[in-house]
Amino acid sequence: MQLNKKEKKMKNELELLAQGLGWAEGPAVLPDGRVCFVETYRSQVSVWERGKGVSRYSYTAGGPNSCVVGGTGEMYVCQNGGTTGPWRADEMVTPSIQVIAKEGAKAEIICTQIDGVNFNGPNDLVFGKNGKLYFTDPGTYRPEDPQPSYLFELSPDGTGRLLAELSPPTFPNGIAIESDGSVVWAESYTGMVRRLNPATLEIQDICKLPGEKPVADGMAVAADGRLFVTTVNGGGIDVINRDGSYDQFLKIGLIPTNCVFSGTDLYMTDAGILANSTDPSMGGQLWLLKDVTQGLGTWPGSIGR
Repeated sequence: MQLNKKEKKMKNELELLAQGLGWAEGPAVLPDGRVCFVETYRSQVSVWERGKGVSRYSYTAGGPNSCVVGGTGEMYVCQNGGTTGPWRADEMVTPSIQVIAKEGAKAEIICTQIDGVNFNGPNDLVFGKNGKLYFTDPGTYRPEDPQPSYLFELSPDGTGRLLAELSPPTFPNGIAIESDGSVVWAESYTGMVRRLNPATLEIQDICKLPGEKPVADGMAVAADGRLFVTTVNGGGIDVINRDGSYDQFLKIGLIPTNCVFSGTDLYMTDAGILANSTDPSMGGQLWLLKDVTQGLGTWPGSIGR
């Protein structure tokens, strides 16, 4: 289903919370209300607090792509190894899932392969209703020479399962869980939003985002089932109904990367500048769109703890 963009004038209050960020991605809201997100160019997870601004939460090395809060206060990170476009980190690491035991602790690698498949570059992650961790692994963004595209599942006991290899590669990016436990994700190469049933492994096409070549990135799910999808070349968030029909476009930021609900508020990370240089750019931003709709919320989970 190819969609057409329909912009609605926002009545919600939009607030710019932070600037000068090094490719901000993958936000997560802490229990105390602070907002964590990765700064890939700084090889760290950062934290924003009202009245105090942004500070380092943890050093990860490499190139962190997204983070999610665990069930006992720890944090899990998608680690791509140290890339954003042609940029390379000063301290490269193995593509992996990392865990940060507590604020200030260095990230530790907990998983580098599943079912004999070594990770190319995990991108986004989310806990499901069943306590399992789901994540995308598209590798490095290079449409002309793509790496394999994978979806993985990691259980609390540390065992994992390859859910799908998407062929040809589609660069599965942002991932989320719907109220019935279905896994949904957005694809950067195709502009598609798709759904997977973890029990049957059946994949369903939901829609193709509007625009000529939409580069889909992150996503969040509302309590009413709508999908809020960021596109790095779209200048905002496309809102899709669960059946794949189009709801509206929310114009926010410059290079939207990902978003997360906190109650009825929506936080969005923004890279600010496209990743087309070997030099890091520090034009990223963090936005808050107030009183959007009730978010679906998140489920707790822990791996090997």
